[in-house]
Amino acid sequence: MAKLSAAQYGKDNIRVYKVHRNEQTGVQDVVEMTVCVLLQGDIETSYTQADNSVVVATDTMKNTVYIMAKQHPVTPPELFGAIVATHFVDTYKHIHFAEVKIITHRWTRMTIDGKPHPHSFMRDGAETRNVEAVANEGKGIDIRSAIAGLLVLKSTGSAFHGFIRNEYVTLPEVEDRILSTEVDCGWTWENFQTVKDVEDAIPKFDEAWTNSRDITLQTFAKDESASVQNTMYKMCEQILAAVPMVKAVDYSLPNKHYFEIDLSWHKGLKNTGKDAEVYAPQSDPNGLIQCTVTR
Repeated sequence: MAKLSAAQYGKDNIRVYKVHRNEQTGVQDVVEMTVCVLLQGDIETSYTQADNSVVVATDTMKNTVYIMAKQHPVTPPELFGAIVATHFVDTYKHIHFAEVKIITHRWTRMTIDGKPHPHSFMRDGAETRNVEAVANEGKGIDIRSAIAGLLVLKSTGSAFHGFIRNEYVTLPEVEDRILSTEVDCGWTWENFQTVKDVEDAIPKFDEAWTNSRDITLQTFAKDESASVQNTMYKMCEQILAAVPMVKAVDYSLPNKHYFEIDLSWHKGLKNTGKDAEVYAPQSDPNGLIQCTVTR
C-alpha cells in the first residue's frame, strides 16, 4: 500500500526589486532579490484526496512576498527571510514549517566624476549574498547565510603533492600551480526563537558577511596552499573565531583547472614547468572539495 512519506511545495524564482528613496539627500538605495518559498504541514490530503482546501496557492506566496517587501525592510536578507517564513507559520495554522531562500544580486553604486552617484548602479560580478531562513513551529527560526558565485584565482602559491599513488594515477605532483575556484561559503547561526531575536541581531549579519568575505579572500591570497582541503579548513576556523553567534561554517569549492600546454612540438618552444606562461582553462571534469566545521 502506498503512503505519502514527505511533501512540500512552494513558489520559486520570485523576482523582487525594492528602492529606498531618501527625500532629504536625494540618494536612492536598491535591492534586487530572487526568492523561493517552500511550505510543509498538514497538506497530505491535497496529494492523496485531491483536497485543495489545505493548499496555500503558490500565487498567494508570491503576492505575500511582494506585500512583505513593501511593509518591512528587505535588508539584511536574514531579517526579511525570517519575517516571511514566520508569516506563513503564524498565518496558516496547518502550516508548521516554512523555508525561505533569498538570493541577493549585486548592484554596486557607480562612481561618477569621483563621487558616488545618487541613483546609478552597476552589476560588477556574479557573486550573490544568499540566505536560507526556516521557521519551524515550536522550534524557532534557523538561518544560514552564504556567499556564492565569488570567482577567485591566484597564479602561484599553491601546491599539490603527497597524495595516494597507484596504477590508476596519472596526475603529476606539483610544487606550484594555478589555484582558482568559485566560492560557496555558508555559516549557520545559533537558533533564534522569534523575529524579535533576529531584529536584535541585525548588526551582526552584515558584520558576519563582511568578515567571512574578507577572511575568504585574505586566506586564499596569503596561504601557501598545500591543498584546497587545508586552505578551506583554515578559512572555517577563522570565521568561527570572528563570529561567536555562528555554530557551523561550510565551504564548497570546485577546482577551476588551468593546464599547461606542451608547445615543444613547435621548434622546441618551452612552455612547461618553470617556463609555462600559456595555459588552457578547463571547464570539466573538475575537483569538488567540501567541508563543514563546527565548534
